[in-house]
Amino acid sequence: MALVTLTDNQPSQLGFGLMRLPRLEDGAIDIERVKSMVDAFMEAGGTYFDTARAYAGSEAAIRQALVERYPRESFTLATKNAAWISAKNAEEAKHDFDISLEETGAGYIDFYLIHNTGSTRTAVFDKFGMWDFVKQLKAEGKVRHIGFSHHDNAETLDEILTAHPEMEFVQLQINYADWENPNVQSRKCAEVCAKHGKPIIVMEPVRGGILANPPEAVAQILKEGDPDASFASWAIRFALDAPGVSVVLSGMSNQEQMDENIRTWKSHTKLTDAERNVLERAQKTLDALLDNPCTSCHYCMKECPMEINISEIMDSLNRKALYGLDAGKHWYGFGTSDGHRASDCIQCGQCEDACPQHIEIIAKLEEAADLFD
Repeated sequence: MALVTLTDNQPSQLGFGLMRLPRLEDGAIDIERVKSMVDAFMEAGGTYFDTARAYAGSEAAIRQALVERYPRESFTLATKNAAWISAKNAEEAKHDFDISLEETGAGYIDFYLIHNTGSTRTAVFDKFGMWDFVKQLKAEGKVRHIGFSHHDNAETLDEILTAHPEMEFVQLQINYADWENPNVQSRKCAEVCAKHGKPIIVMEPVRGGILANPPEAVAQILKEGDPDASFASWAIRFALDAPGVSVVLSGMSNQEQMDENIRTWKSHTKLTDAERNVLERAQKTLDALLDNPCTSCHYCMKECPMEINISEIMDSLNRKALYGLDAGKHWYGFGTSDGHRASDCIQCGQCEDACPQHIEIIAKLEEAADLFD
C-alpha cells in the first residue's frame, strides 16, 4: 500500500529514523557523522526522514545535516507531537509544532504525527484538541499529511481510526518478535489498518537494535537458516514484507548500520516459506524466555484503587527478560507516564483476584519497582 504523498515520487521504502543519532563524548549529536549518513542515504535513493520533538536535538541536527544542504523537494520529513509528555495545556501542546518548524527549518512538514496513542496518552490528545489541530495545520498548508503512531492494542487502534478517519497513515511497531505478541499485537494492528485502508509506517523493526544482536538461542536459529545473513537483515526483510507496509524506519546510529540497511533494502527479495519458518522458530524461542504470561486483558487494572497501569508494567518486565534492563526501563517510562508507578502498590490483592492468568501481580510489581523506580 503506497504512502500518500503530494510529490511526484513516493517516499523511499527504507526510512532514516533519527531517534538514535551518533553522539560525541560530551553527549552532543555528531553533526559531521550525521551529514555523512544523510549523504549515503540520499545517494542510495532514500528520501524519508523521521524525527520528533521528543528526540533530544534531532530536529536541529537534521536541519544542519539535511535541510540546509539539499533542495527541499528532494526529501520528505516527518516529525511528531507528544503532548502527553510535558504539555500543561492545549496552548503548550500546539506550540510544539511552531518549535518543530523552527528547529527543522523545513518550511513545512511532510508527515506530522500525533505521537504514541494508547492508554492514558490518547486522552491527553483528545483533551487538548490535537486531532482538530493537525487537520487545521494541513488545511493551512503547514503540513502535507497527518497520521499518528500507536503503542496499544488493535481494539484501541480500531476505535481511534473509526473516530478519526481523516488520519492518512499509522506508524506501528512491527517486527518478527512482536508479530504475534499478545501485548504488542503487531499483526492484529496491521489488520486494523488494512480494514480502514491506511498505509503503515514501521517503527522498531529491529526492536531498538536488540534483534540485530539477539539472545544466543535465537542467534543460533538464524545462523542455521542462513549463515551469511546478518541478524538485522532478517528483521528488516520481515518488516519490508509485512502486509500494508509503505515505509520501514530504522533508527540508524552509525555508518555501518546505514550501509547494511541500504544493502538489505536494495537487494531485498521476499521471504521464502522456509525463511518464514526460521523466523517463526526464532519468535517462539524468544517467547520461551518469558515467565510472565500477561495477555493485557486489563481486568486487573479495572480493580486497582491506585490506578496503576499494571499491563504495561508487566510488558516492561517481559521486555527486560528478552532484551535487557534498558529496554525494560524504556517501556516502563511509557507505562507510568501518568505518574502511577509500580511502587504505588498498596498490596490490596484485588488485581490478583481479577487476573485470569493467576499471575502473582503483587510480587511482579515489587520486582518492577526494584528494577525501574
